[in-house]
Amino acid sequence: MKKPIFVIVGAGQAGATAAAELRQNGFEGRIVLIGDEPHAPYERPPLSKDVLLQPESTRCQLFADGFYDEQDIEIKLGTPVSAIDPDARTVVLSSGETLSFDKLLLATGAQVRRLPLLDQLGGDVYTLRTLDDARKLQSVLQPERRIVLVGGGVIGLELASSAVDLGAHVTVIEQAPMAMGRCSPRILTEFLCDVHRKRGVVLHLGTPLAQAVRENGEIVVTLQDGTRVVGDAVIYGIGVDPDTRLASAAGLNVDGGILIDEDCATSHPGIYAAGDAARQWDAANRQYHRRETWENAKNQAITAARAMMEVEPTKTDVPWFWTDQCGANIQFAGDMLAEEWIVRGQMDESRFMLFGLNAGELVGAITVNQGRDMRSARMLIAKRARFAPDVWQDPQNSLRSLVNVA
Repeated sequence: MKKPIFVIVGAGQAGATAAAELRQNGFEGRIVLIGDEPHAPYERPPLSKDVLLQPESTRCQLFADGFYDEQDIEIKLGTPVSAIDPDARTVVLSSGETLSFDKLLLATGAQVRRLPLLDQLGGDVYTLRTLDDARKLQSVLQPERRIVLVGGGVIGLELASSAVDLGAHVTVIEQAPMAMGRCSPRILTEFLCDVHRKRGVVLHLGTPLAQAVRENGEIVVTLQDGTRVVGDAVIYGIGVDPDTRLASAAGLNVDGGILIDEDCATSHPGIYAAGDAARQWDAANRQYHRRETWENAKNQAITAARAMMEVEPTKTDVPWFWTDQCGANIQFAGDMLAEEWIVRGQMDESRFMLFGLNAGELVGAITVNQGRDMRSARMLIAKRARFAPDVWQDPQNSLRSLVNVA
């Protein structure tokens, strides 16, 4: 009997995790993992932090050397896929090779959203998405250099933190009125901005770019309010766009991402998608969502792999992600658009929690340097726990105990 062939396009977090999950669940067919980059699959969160701060000791590969051979996973690196034929069930590689598949997983990730105003400057303008991008920045983030960071999202603030640690002078420009506005409540972003300012970072919020030119070997960025910012290098991060090119060309349903159901199945039988490229149906809220997080890529990969094997899916936990900035570990869970936020502990001590409530129900939580409490917080969110405000505020009330009575 011919063994089935499962092909995975995209050798990042989602693709490599799915390949491992297939083997873990006993899949005995052929697995082919295809990646654009020449590097073995790696994690992206360290790129803005440890890869810059501790390049010699940081290892961001997902699995140990030899893992793919041991698991009999064929891996083709530095080999982009040029086309997919869903009806013929084939993928064509840039090398001209054609592979047949019984089932296909698209884990094509996302691409940096370009900013032509800065790109036209040529040299000394950088973005951060790949391991090669991070390695380029190692020679850029040097003591006394003036670094202009355009984009005050998570990556922008993480880069600001790393650049200061490396001795650079940093200015952050964000056109929105609030840093990290897509993923954090105002109470936390204001706290983080204060921490960055105390470390010497200059922040311009609510100030879009108007002009960017070179003058006497320097880069001069002018904001719409007339402010001029001079730097030796510019790094920008204004978001990413899901890489849906292959899916669109193959006729799959695409709308702000590759549309998938709760089992990660696309609009074509036998083809699945996971990770940053995918936009998944949320039956509870009756809408599609796309999450650019490490955990979402991992969870969708596991779901897709099990669906491809027709194995019972695993339960999905409350959404969670984290950031490390200025020596602080900040973890987020649940809904960051909660109506009300309650503080537990003292914010000026940089060790506290925030609880987000909607009509008295816990829907979100944030830990700052208290990661040990995140598991209990996620359980309380899952239970939509209700307690009086003073219960949430009091650090003496163990979250583990609250889980038992919620």
